[in-house]
Amino acid sequence: MQEFSIQELQEKMTSGELTSQQITQMYLERIDSVDQKVNSIIETNPDALKIASSLDAERRAGKVRSPLHGIPVLLKDNIDTHDGMQTTAGSLALEDHFAPRDAFIVKQLRKAGAIIFGKTNLSEWANFRGRHSISGWSSRGGLTRNPYALDRSACGSSSGSGAAVASNLAAVAVGTETDGSVICPAQTNGIVGIKPTLGLLSRSGIIPIAHSQDTAGPMARTVADAAILLGLMTGVDERDSATRLSAKRGFKSYEKFLDKNGLKGARIGVARNMAGSDKRITAIFESAIDVMKQLGAVIVDPANVPNFNKFGVTETDVLHFEFKADLNKYLAGSNSRLRTMEEIIKFNDENKESVLKYFGQEHMITAQSKNSLRDKKYREALAKNLLLTRKNGIDAAMKKYKLDAIIVPSGGPSWMIDLVNGDAINWDMESTSPAAVAGYPHITVPAGYIFGLPVGLSFFAGAWQEANLIKFAYAFEQASKIRRAPEFLETAKT
Repeated sequence: MQEFSIQELQEKMTSGELTSQQITQMYLERIDSVDQKVNSIIETNPDALKIASSLDAERRAGKVRSPLHGIPVLLKDNIDTHDGMQTTAGSLALEDHFAPRDAFIVKQLRKAGAIIFGKTNLSEWANFRGRHSISGWSSRGGLTRNPYALDRSACGSSSGSGAAVASNLAAVAVGTETDGSVICPAQTNGIVGIKPTLGLLSRSGIIPIAHSQDTAGPMARTVADAAILLGLMTGVDERDSATRLSAKRGFKSYEKFLDKNGLKGARIGVARNMAGSDKRITAIFESAIDVMKQLGAVIVDPANVPNFNKFGVTETDVLHFEFKADLNKYLAGSNSRLRTMEEIIKFNDENKESVLKYFGQEHMITAQSKNSLRDKKYREALAKNLLLTRKNGIDAAMKKYKLDAIIVPSGGPSWMIDLVNGDAINWDMESTSPAAVAGYPHITVPAGYIFGLPVGLSFFAGAWQEANLIKFAYAFEQASKIRRAPEFLETAKT
């Protein structure tokens, strides 16, 4: 099946070459033929074809709601949908949990005419259950594999969303990130991922880890498709006060920032202190910098980000405190039979042969031991994190070097899946934590390959700079044309 962009699918529906129902059927057949190798989809929407038919009828009547009208969209299985699909965070503890309402971003997608097509697998509890976790594994969904080399990790926690889009099981998918969970699976699966500013997209109706860092984000094969999906999920949500700022700072459409000349005159800083020492990755990074120079970017090198590695312990402390508070709040308002983190932990222990067979639940146990968010230790840790990542971190670098954005390699080639020891990431670099902890935007775009395994390029900046980052990433993407489709090889090319 040919890879189609959102625009190409719209053109085919406009011309009458394809209907939304036919497109949906094509993706269902693609899942049947391909996903047995990758295992990225937990379930598909039993009403998908019916919804597609109704949207086709609207089109015939002259109504096209948005660029997503009639387009199937996949969602990570920690995003609530009030339909025939479960929302479980990949956990058997939440099996048979049908959400009482749509997440706000799902309401926005339905309003735009998107087909909520299915749920993707993830690292269970968004990769915040145990210390030796296996990215892409959940007790409900099993193991998602990387479509470029099936013995390698799809990264996480939005593993299924990344692998599914790379495998052409849908044009676009939605992931979520607390720290790296959109960026890592996007770059590892050779696609585009956007982690937006905290508050651009509503967090309500998404199974949480930590409200100070959690956000949904679009995942797509092109910057244009990611930009379309991002804009149509935005909006002020009365259930999430952080979205109030988005009314003035965000955009309902980011398509106007898709400029092939978008890097001309832009001051791009190179965060050498975050880039690591792997010569293979560095070579890809240098090639990307050369492309940007040719496009007229002003490269400031080095433009190091201070304090990028000084908040690891306090970040984890904050996540533990907020995980307990936020998950208990979510469960209390859900239809789940288990209503507290304490009950989740007990269920996992009682079902350890299926739930805890590869790794434990140390993060949940630690979180359960924490006091309320009034605790002084929590408040001090959060304040320290924000100071080091904002004023004394990204903002300091942006101001000192008068930058429009900062670049760094998104990561390295995917690691071998290891069910015995868990993830074995061996990149000596940092790309995600400063922007994640600060709540600032970050976009990754394909930049190269090592033994056939994708490597991405990251752009990040200060708050509400999505438009600029999309412009820069699009210009780089269009000039470089790096991405190629996966071949579903048993192991990496050597």
